[in-house]
Amino acid sequence: MRLTTKGRYAVTAMLDLALHSDKGPVSLSDISNRQGISLSYLEQLFSKLRKKALVNSVRGPGGGYRLSRSHHDIFVAQIVDAVNESVDATGCKGRSDCQSGNTCLTHHLWCDLSDQIHDFLNQISLEQLVRRNDVRQVAERQDLESRQRSLQNDKISAAIVD
Repeated sequence: MRLTTKGRYAVTAMLDLALHSDKGPVSLSDISNRQGISLSYLEQLFSKLRKKALVNSVRGPGGGYRLSRSHHDIFVAQIVDAVNESVDATGCKGRSDCQSGNTCLTHHLWCDLSDQIHDFLNQISLEQLVRRNDVRQVAERQDLESRQRSLQNDKISAAIVD
């Protein structure tokens, strides 16, 4: 059983947004640089997140995205659900056709596990993740690496112009 890339990237991007939201709107390019997620993929994800009212977009210079409500009111399961992903431990994707078109012996066990995982993720808010020391340490490292990459790119650009 695994969470899909789409769900994991959506949670990662939302956590990045939560970590940086105190500085105003956050651009998708900044999230892309810090998290290594392609900008076009983030645009697709944030379109879905905006439709589910988890984020608001801010247009114009200095624009970007911000959370539509407080960190403690957004839960990981809501993010995963918003990008049309489900945490599914069944082999049949919940269709009950696991064994030659019929329900297999363990189908309901795996359905129950999927429900437990969803319930677990529905108890974890972005606020809880933001407060974790390990999350903050990783975010600080990513911020430093992003600034260093930006400085290197600026130096390369200046050298090309000269």
